[in-house]
Amino acid sequence: MVLPAPVLLLGCGRMGSAMLSGWMSRGVAPDTILVVEPDPAAAGDAHRRHGVEVAKRVPPGLGPAVVVFAVKPQIMEDVAGSLGDALDRHPLVVSIAAGKTLAWFERHLGPHIPVVRTMPNTPAAIGRGITAMVANSHVTLASRETATSLLTSIGETVWLDDESLMDAVTALSGGGPAYVFLLIETLTRAGVANGLTEAVASRLALHTVAGAGELALQADETPAELRRNVSSPGGTTLEALAVLMAEDGMQPLFDRAVGAATRRSRELGRQ
Repeated sequence: MVLPAPVLLLGCGRMGSAMLSGWMSRGVAPDTILVVEPDPAAAGDAHRRHGVEVAKRVPPGLGPAVVVFAVKPQIMEDVAGSLGDALDRHPLVVSIAAGKTLAWFERHLGPHIPVVRTMPNTPAAIGRGITAMVANSHVTLASRETATSLLTSIGETVWLDDESLMDAVTALSGGGPAYVFLLIETLTRAGVANGLTEAVASRLALHTVAGAGELALQADETPAELRRNVSSPGGTTLEALAVLMAEDGMQPLFDRAVGAATRRSRELGRQ
């Protein structure tokens, strides 16, 4: 994996660290990356694990080819204001900050900076995330390829043509891991309610969800076909599915849940 150098990584928390690990595992040279991380623990970890240079602030005269924003949304404005002359070369800016729009970056960094806004999710920590991406009009095809390389280091990627769809992405895949964790909890409690010990129910639920997800990824069949394969006529699974697929079952519940999260994402984006 070859990236335009140097790359300036702003923030090395969980997601920033996951990206850094992904880049290193793909052969990116440590001396092509500068991490700016004021927290001593995170900074020390980045240096020890990956051998990259770490600074508390952006040094003058750096001239990065790529700037990756991996800091919390609430400090984005301060970080953007601290870049100084780092934007003079009009570097590609890639952001993983939730709710910070392309227009926000154009206001704070200048109207001609190429910006890719992304929404990864937490399985990125183990290289199994998925990231939605959208670009402003200044991003070239080559820069799109660079952004794709940066984010495929933590999982799969998908490009959007319409930035307004980021709210639905935030609700679906951004929050999606929490919904799956809740499913594991719910299955566990249902197993306990039907006589299993919590330890047994928890292990069964966890590995069932993990295994089913992996099977869905690897199988040629659609999830609907896989579901039908498990559902023998007159069997136990169909009894459960009759409840879950009823008019007041899972689909309307998830429609409401994802809809609520989408609306909240839009509200936060207007703040």
